Amino acid sequence: MNQLRVGMIGYKFMGKAHSNAYRALPMFFPQALKPEMAVLCGRNEQAVAEAASRLGWSEIATDWRQLVARDDIDLIDINAPSNAHKEIALAAAKAGKHIFCEKPLALSLVDSREMLQAAEEAGVAHMIGFNYRFSPAVQLAKKLVESGRLGKIYHFRAWFLQDWVMDPEFPLVWRLQKEIAGSGSLGDLGAHLIDLSHYLIGDIDEVIGMSETFIKERPLAEEMTGLSATGSADPNAPRGPVTVDDATLFMAKFADGAIGSFEATRFAAGHRSTNSFEINGSLGSVKFDFERMNELEVYFNSDDEDVQGFRRVLATDPAHAYAEAWWPPGHTIGFEHTFIHEVLELTHAIREGRQPVPNFLDGVKCQAVLEAVERSIEQRRWVEIAEM
Repeated sequence: MNQLRVGMIGYKFMGKAHSNAYRALPMFFPQALKPEMAVLCGRNEQAVAEAASRLGWSEIATDWRQLVARDDIDLIDINAPSNAHKEIALAAAKAGKHIFCEKPLALSLVDSREMLQAAEEAGVAHMIGFNYRFSPAVQLAKKLVESGRLGKIYHFRAWFLQDWVMDPEFPLVWRLQKEIAGSGSLGDLGAHLIDLSHYLIGDIDEVIGMSETFIKERPLAEEMTGLSATGSADPNAPRGPVTVDDATLFMAKFADGAIGSFEATRFAAGHRSTNSFEINGSLGSVKFDFERMNELEVYFNSDDEDVQGFRRVLATDPAHAYAEAWWPPGHTIGFEHTFIHEVLELTHAIREGRQPVPNFLDGVKCQAVLEAVERSIEQRRWVEIAEM
């Protein structure tokens, strides 16, 4: 196989990111399996046609079932709203298609386990979209943890802070409706933090959490695109209930003895997308902030006392993951590159006949923690992941 024929369902925020990744991959990673952007699918024929022309897709479709059934498609890319993931993924697995699904994998742990089982039984490659793993600086943090250079890990603390829904008149977009999104800041932002903790530290054993919905009701949305939307200017226009959390915090105990704290909120004024973590070990620490995604702050206890302190490591030299394919050292990359690296892992896995990482199993593990946090909040107690 020299080409991978892709059918993608959804074409807005993540659709644009995935499309850019498929287009850029052959230019910078010519050894990779080349994606063919075959069919773009969406419900609105005019809108999907305009998107296909802009993003570079060859054909359009308005019925995802017909797309999944086509013999000339190898991979189904799912970046539709969360409530559509399960049905599409099950159909894709049954049709023998490889699957690339955005997170969260499903609206519930039961559904996510069903998706994993279907993909495993079909013998197809399955990947979940935890793109932040693919930042070179995060890869460096992983290397330092795995090599033992940070020693025994004691703490993992992480926070994902945004402010895009702070205006009480911001419309009721689908991300604020539990029946579509599954959960709010916890599932949207916290899921990335949970996956990073699994990737960098290991499995979580137990959690305890709290959450709050600050704005209980919002104007109904008339138009939605990515993280933006418009509603009626009429103050008497219909409003609807917000059925997800605006902010969630939880603490965790890891299987290896480390402890963790997690914060996800859409109500942190001034934070556009502050996705950060810090790891403290017996020999040193690292700090990462995605708003400065090319940098990792590193501290080693072994440094001489007169020069001890966090150093800024710019993860753009050839020694860092993926960097050699891009620009000369010091010439930074951006958000979109994490998706290119993600698609590189997917295409390599398909060519090599293995599962990409992260895959649906990682999605199930993340969903188990999300639901354990929700149970903890509801029952006001520590909840073991093994309960789920």
